[in-house]
Amino acid sequence: MALYLGTSSWSSADWVGRVYPPGTPSNEFIIHYARQFSAVEIDSSFYHTPSARTVQEWARKTPETFVFAAKFPQVITHEKVLEDCAPELDEFLKNMSLLGSRLGPLLLQFPYYSKSSGMSEAEWLGRLERFLPRLPQQGQFAVEVRNKSWLKAPLYDLLRKHGVALALIDHPWMPRPRAYGEEVEIAPFSYLRWLGDRKGIEKITTRWNETIIDRTNDLIEWVFPVRRLLGRGSVYGFFNNHYAGHAPASLRLFEKLMADLPAVDHQGAAVHE
Repeated sequence: MALYLGTSSWSSADWVGRVYPPGTPSNEFIIHYARQFSAVEIDSSFYHTPSARTVQEWARKTPETFVFAAKFPQVITHEKVLEDCAPELDEFLKNMSLLGSRLGPLLLQFPYYSKSSGMSEAEWLGRLERFLPRLPQQGQFAVEVRNKSWLKAPLYDLLRKHGVALALIDHPWMPRPRAYGEEVEIAPFSYLRWLGDRKGIEKITTRWNETIIDRTNDLIEWVFPVRRLLGRGSVYGFFNNHYAGHAPASLRLFEKLMADLPAVDHQGAAVHE
């Protein structure tokens, strides 16, 4: 099965000279990006649905084998929280479909809901249960939650019923990869996001042209889970600049670890042949 690795967005001007040749205009970033990586997660779609013309330009500038994942607009996930959002949903799905064969999974990313937010687990699950049947069956969709205590059977069963993946994330207050077992192998594909500690790293830097935090040991923890997930379907994984300081470098490090580390058993220990 295929492993599609990319970054969360391709628009960082800090990558000029590192990923993009010096002097590359921003409207050509995606051309150079797609020559080096197999996929990307569109971050800008979280703020507004890309226009049809913009989406068609992305398709024109990338190979047919390249994959775009994208976040649902925040008006759907954060403002309206899945209710009374038919026009926004229809526009988003219609425009993203213009990517054709390049369209990968679409991500429903939700915020952390505190007790004071007014959104309970039961209320949110109810909204999700009413929303998921409205998604086209031929598409690939993933759901990301930031409430650790919600990661349990009711959510897993609902996602499994609709073939929707649970996004597995590397984030300070979420479980480490060893905590995930077969119960999260829900959809025919898997979706991973290496997010890191945004507030923490922004205390150190706001430039994204070099690695600031050594994430080698963290990424080693992900090697076996990703290999296991590849045994059952394609895996899409995306690195954020906030993970270590420079998303492309994090991606390349993980590729190297996937290639170089020995096989491991179900507990994550090395297997010596």
